[in-house]
Amino acid sequence: MVDPERNSKVSAILSELRDVNKNRRRTAVMKLGMVGGDQAVRTLIGIVENSQEDLIVRGRAALMLGKLKDDRAVPHLIRALEAPGFLTPYNAAQALGKIGDPRAIDALLSFADNSNDKTRAAAVEALRQLGYEFEVAFGQPQPQI
Repeated sequence: MVDPERNSKVSAILSELRDVNKNRRRTAVMKLGMVGGDQAVRTLIGIVENSQEDLIVRGRAALMLGKLKDDRAVPHLIRALEAPGFLTPYNAAQALGKIGDPRAIDALLSFADNSNDKTRAAAVEALRQLGYEFEVAFGQPQPQI
């Protein structure tokens, strides 16, 4: 069912996402995740995939996709694990754990193996949320046998 109130909110937020001011876009992404809905998910996926977008905007889009728990975002969030910077990959790992789709396991294992401590912790926690348990040996996660 179409919700006219949600559609008008989303339309207003989409205009904010086109603003040249990155701070307005950063706020708009968070608003979009709070409103939710199909158009919000599709827009947030597009932002996560946009390599020209501000890294904080991309990271927040990944965060909101985790909040919305829509499994259409999984392949895009897997690719976001390779994004530059810290925030986008970190939030993508967290989002993949929240969504809970097992398609993310291999990518999260690779990400955990090749990440710094903070992003590794996010990947390990996401894997735990997916039912994959670890023992930590020499600072590196090891699958339990």
